[in-house]
Amino acid sequence: MKDDAELIRHPFSEPPDNGTVREVAPGVLWLRLPLPYALDHVNLYLFEEGDGWALFDTGLGDDVSRDCWDRLLRGPLGGKPIVRLVVSHFHPDHVGLAGWLHERFAPPLHMTQSEYFYAKLLQQGRDPQALEAQDAFYQAGGLSPDEIQQMLGRGLSYLNRTTGLAPSFERMIPGQTLRLGGRDWRILTGGGHSPEQAMLYCAADRLFLAADQVIARISPNVSVSAMQPKADPLGLYLSSLAAIREEVAADALVLSGHRLPFYGLDHRTRALEAHHADRCAQIAEACRARPLSCKELVPVLFRRALDSHQLSFAFGEALAHLNHMVGRGELRTETRADGVLAYHSA
Repeated sequence: MKDDAELIRHPFSEPPDNGTVREVAPGVLWLRLPLPYALDHVNLYLFEEGDGWALFDTGLGDDVSRDCWDRLLRGPLGGKPIVRLVVSHFHPDHVGLAGWLHERFAPPLHMTQSEYFYAKLLQQGRDPQALEAQDAFYQAGGLSPDEIQQMLGRGLSYLNRTTGLAPSFERMIPGQTLRLGGRDWRILTGGGHSPEQAMLYCAADRLFLAADQVIARISPNVSVSAMQPKADPLGLYLSSLAAIREEVAADALVLSGHRLPFYGLDHRTRALEAHHADRCAQIAEACRARPLSCKELVPVLFRRALDSHQLSFAFGEALAHLNHMVGRGELRTETRADGVLAYHSA
């Protein structure tokens, strides 16, 4: 397979500066906001709608993003309000300012049902039973008590980086059409990265709002959580990539939640499939010599030092591959005397 440099084309070599906008298609503006993570930005998209703007995703619910929005609304957006809000999924860099925007403009909120209720659930905080379930989940994966405490200590970060949601929403259903900025967009959904992430495709103009499902150069995190410890999000994600190729034209301009817009959707989806197949192969090889826990397999897939934030994503992603491989009969499991689950190649 040829590499991305040969088959992925970027019509824009540089992103807009944080807190500024750039037109990517007639009536469609690309906005970038900063994030305090290794992945240091999120892309949002605006659509002209008469006396206001429709918005796809919001940015993180922090003061930096609020300040950017204040400058944007006074400057490049001409003082016009946000009159419609579409949120692709529950992650805080995409839904974080939804409550703040609702308080300011009260725009109708469009989300899929799973993403709306998942965000609502997380914004209620955690009860003691949820903490116990998370503790048991990480113990079974082989994490140490100190590592588990660091993981559990991150639990309030979602509350700190979101601002609530409107009390009602308009449900986005796959196959239906949403009109934004004078265009008809077909609603697509996909699992794996989040439960029911929404994407939008305008066939007439070959524009694909991919959110985090397909991104140039990086693979979106696909994780198992304590809420569904035996889930197969990787299987859902791979099915979604195949469905996207069926639904979206290969020559569409892909407008993702991170990195640069690009052409080359067919190649990118196949490269993502190959990436996950390679990870499964690495796990199978590592588990041939002896059974290994999820924690012991994290450095097989992530060969760098990880802080607690990164470890939580790496652990969940390693487990996603393990669950997928167990479901396909490629791995068998055994429980060690200390209760840790170990995996060995079938």
